[in-house]
Amino acid sequence: MLLSEIQYFPPITFFKSSYGQTHIYLSQYEIYRKTSFRNRCLIAGANGIISLSVPLQHGRNQQAPMHAVKIAWSEPWQSQHWKSIRSAYNRSPFFDHYCDDLDLLFSRKPERLMDWNLGCLKWVMDKLGWAIPVRLTDSPEQESAPGLWEDHRNEVLPKNHGLFVPLKYRQVFEERTGFLPNLSILDLLFNRGKEAGILLGS
Repeated sequence: MLLSEIQYFPPITFFKSSYGQTHIYLSQYEIYRKTSFRNRCLIAGANGIISLSVPLQHGRNQQAPMHAVKIAWSEPWQSQHWKSIRSAYNRSPFFDHYCDDLDLLFSRKPERLMDWNLGCLKWVMDKLGWAIPVRLTDSPEQESAPGLWEDHRNEVLPKNHGLFVPLKYRQVFEERTGFLPNLSILDLLFNRGKEAGILLGS
């Protein structure tokens, strides 16, 4: 079993670590941590890495458990993120295969960050063809139980994500930017399609 924070379109390492697990547990009682992938994902643009951040009520410095963190809807961040994703990947081999479903996903407006991230994760799991059960932790005590699972919380952060190279594949702007490792799972999906689920297990 694997324990992780609840991330926004997680980086590829999350899925590489998840392959073959019996269950994935996500922490809903940990205190929100800024400069993490809880409200941020990284995609590949023509000029390099683009960081997409979900704005939060009370800002990024709040000291609230993840289940209480709410999204700020005072700005059109969803349309901005979707525009950036379309611009970055509309020439990728499998963008057309996923764009309609992803457009529908970006029309949802959940109140909590946790619910948005869970929706994104379940969308990805479906596209990968994975049936690994995803569950939320039941209590803070469960999260700190020793030896219960592989604890991967806070291992991969925006500041160190590039140190992990879980796998290599052809990227849209690779000739211009070089290969950019460990981006959001969206990058792998748009470039390799359903084969992404197999590559993650290799």
